[in-house]
Amino acid sequence: MAHSATDDPSAPFPRRPLGRTGLDVTPLCFGGGPLGGMPQNFGYQVPPERAAATLREILAGPVNFLDTSNNYGEGRSEQRIGAALREAGGVPDGFVLATKADRDERTGDFSGERVRRSAEESAQRLGLDHFPLYHLHDPENADFAETVGPGGAVEAMVALREEGVAGSIGVAGGPVDLMIRYIETGAFDVVLTHNRYTLLDRSAERLFEVAAAHGVAVLNAAPFAGGILAKGPGQQPRYAYRETPAPVRERVLRIAELCREAGVPTAAAALQFSLRDPRITATVAGVSTPERVRQTVELALTDIPDGLWAELDALALPPELWLDGAPETATAAKGTTR
Repeated sequence: MAHSATDDPSAPFPRRPLGRTGLDVTPLCFGGGPLGGMPQNFGYQVPPERAAATLREILAGPVNFLDTSNNYGEGRSEQRIGAALREAGGVPDGFVLATKADRDERTGDFSGERVRRSAEESAQRLGLDHFPLYHLHDPENADFAETVGPGGAVEAMVALREEGVAGSIGVAGGPVDLMIRYIETGAFDVVLTHNRYTLLDRSAERLFEVAAAHGVAVLNAAPFAGGILAKGPGQQPRYAYRETPAPVRERVLRIAELCREAGVPTAAAALQFSLRDPRITATVAGVSTPERVRQTVELALTDIPDGLWAELDALALPPELWLDGAPETATAAKGTTR
C-alpha cells in the first residue's frame, strides 16, 4: 500500500518515493533473511519465538519496509512473517512488504512456471494475494538468455505485475554486470544490490549510473558486508558470506580503529555510508532480535562527524579486491548468492 505524501517530515525516517512504483518507503528497510534461520549465511540460528518478537518490534516501529524471500530459511522467513501479520490483524496501514521469486533449490528450475509457483508459495505463507514489490531473486543461478526468453522468468514477472499479483517488480542479486543486463531489459522498476556498496567495496557504482538512466530505483542490501563491519572479524570472521581475505581483514580493523577514535560505532558508519547516498532509496539491514531492531534504528540516527567520511573513503579496498573486481575486469560470476 502506498503512503500519503503528507507523512510527518519530522519522523525519525521521513518516507520517500520508491522510484516509479507509487510506494513511499523509509530509507531503512529490515531484511528478513536471518528471521528464517540461515546459520550457513549468518553463523547463528534464530528460534521461532525470537523471530516472532523481532517481527512485533518491526511492525510497531518507525520503519515501514520489510524485505524477505521465498527461499530464506527454506520458507521459514515467510512463514514467520505471515504468522506475525495474522497476529497483528494484517499488514499495518502503509507498511511495505517485499518478497522474491526463487528457483526450485532441489531441481534448479527457474522457468516462468517456477516463478508462478514461487509466488503461490509466498502468497500462502504470508497470507497475501498481492505483493507491493516482488523481486526476481538471484538470477545469476540461471541462464540469462533463458530467463529473458519466451516463457522465461522475466516474462512471468511482468505478467504477475500486469495481473495485479505484484504491484511493482524488481531484480535482486549479486554480480553487478548481470544486474545491469536485467535493468537494461526495461522490465524492472527496482534493483536490489547486495554487498557491492559498502565501506569496503564500490562495485555497484556503475549499476547506480545505469539504474538512474533507466528510471529504476535502487535498494542496497548488506551494508555490514555479512556482519564483519558490524561485529568485527573477531566475532564475524566471514566477509560477504565467504572466507575473509587478509587485506580485507586489515581494512576492517583500520576502519574500526578510525571509528573508535571518532567515538562512533563502526556499524553506524557502515550503515550510514549507504543511507547518506542519494542514489539509494533504501538500505536493507538484516535483524534477528528485538534489540537489534532498536539498535539498528539508533545506528541510523547516530551523529557522525563530517570529517570521518573522507578518512573512511581512503580505506576502501582497491578495485581489484572488490567482489566484482574493477570495471574493466568485472565478470558476472555465477553462483554468488545472498
